[in-house]
Amino acid sequence: MATQKAQRIGIWIIAIVLTVGTLAGFVAIVLAPKNQAADQTKIAALTAQYQTAQADYQKKVDAQSASLSTLYFADLNQYSTLPAAFNKDDVKSLTTQDLKVGDGADITASSTFSAYYIGWNPSGVVFDESISGSTLKAPFSVTPGGVIQGWTDGTVGMKVGGIRELTIPSDKAYGATGSGANIPANTPLKFVIMIIPTPDAIAQPAVPAELEKYYTTGSL
Repeated sequence: MATQKAQRIGIWIIAIVLTVGTLAGFVAIVLAPKNQAADQTKIAALTAQYQTAQADYQKKVDAQSASLSTLYFADLNQYSTLPAAFNKDDVKSLTTQDLKVGDGADITASSTFSAYYIGWNPSGVVFDESISGSTLKAPFSVTPGGVIQGWTDGTVGMKVGGIRELTIPSDKAYGATGSGANIPANTPLKFVIMIIPTPDAIAQPAVPAELEKYYTTGSL
């Protein structure tokens, strides 16, 4: 009888385990859509939060750019008529001409600095510039190794606040590769570069960790 009783208890335990397992599976099936909906709600909230922070960041950047434009537009714009055609075969080496000597910190080959510029090719076509109508775009941040060699070499010796014209041979510009339709292969370039005091850094909002995880792994 003891054996039969033990068998009955064993059967009960198995039945209970199977019932609990079945219920757990049923609960998981029922709750899965609810969990997914909760995750999506959370993702939507995090996304909205990040978008708001990003919009606020952009407003600060735009306000800073507008303020800097008011300060420096006239200084750069006076050289907007300087671009003109030149003989590319005459450009054998890097040459510089100071248009205005600055009174700030010295620029070296390892300097990081902010600048406005106008760049043109031998046809006199301006391929890129900081001037946009009656305002200036955000200043360009120059880091060592982040620009063509002609910029690195040509700005050495300048001081913050200075304006310099650079004539850059093709091997210190974009070389045999070129860059777009207005800078074919082996094209020398000219630039007017104005170096300004580096504006205050504006911290860009970080992507929330849970949001980054979701878009990386597909789950929270």
